[in-house]
Amino acid sequence: MKAARQAWRRLEPVHGMIYFVPEGRKRYAALGLNSRAGYFASRSAALGRASAELVIATFYNFHPALVRQALPAAWDHATPEQLLAARYEAAGEALRRAGIHELPELDAVLALARRAAEAACEHPQGRPLFAAHAALAWPDDPLLQLWHAQTLLREFRGDGHIGMLLTEGVGPLDALVLHAGTGEVPTPFLKLSRAWPEPEWAAAEERLRERGLLDGDLLSAEGKSLRQHIEDRTDALALPAYSALGEDGCERLAELARPFGRAIVDAGLLKPG
Repeated sequence: MKAARQAWRRLEPVHGMIYFVPEGRKRYAALGLNSRAGYFASRSAALGRASAELVIATFYNFHPALVRQALPAAWDHATPEQLLAARYEAAGEALRRAGIHELPELDAVLALARRAAEAACEHPQGRPLFAAHAALAWPDDPLLQLWHAQTLLREFRGDGHIGMLLTEGVGPLDALVLHAGTGEVPTPFLKLSRAWPEPEWAAAEERLRERGLLDGDLLSAEGKSLRQHIEDRTDALALPAYSALGEDGCERLAELARPFGRAIVDAGLLKPG
């Protein structure tokens, strides 16, 4: 399980950069959408003309009002098909800017990532956002095939993660506050990007302190234990994808993916714009 998690984390920047790069914002703007509307519409476009309520459910931790500002109005400007095309075009351009297409192990990484993604496609039950993306056709371009594969692996894991949060009674805002409590991500960024009002954030902090999960603003020992439990179970739920590679295959993917993530970081593709 450790090797599978490492394989996912090492390759995740190949997908995750799409939420930060100017290539995406430029294409969404050309369709009449600002960056936030472009994010919600492009990521949910695989679901079709998704309602705000469907995106609130499947994205989980954004303030509902923020989602409702974007949807369904975005569909008056662009179709889901147009948003999907824009997203893929942006991903390809950004990855090329980082030189991913020139890395010598591209074919090997793609083969492993696609095998894991195709294994995940055999287990769509209970994973709505993943299943919507799994229904999309694979691109012809190997570079976009890699991006699509990692997109599937991300959403597969993400849907499982939401299942674990629900099981443990960790609501959308609670999950953000606990994440902030690790100190790994600046709290102001989480507040800004997810748009939860300060009074609601403060109330969630107090609620989590009463549960013994926060000590001040940071995770308590019990909070750390709960968060680790959720992460471990999320990793376990992602195993139907990575078990197709076996332990050796996961270790190989993690090893080969290291320069891919480094190239994304070095090119500045993960810096908020």
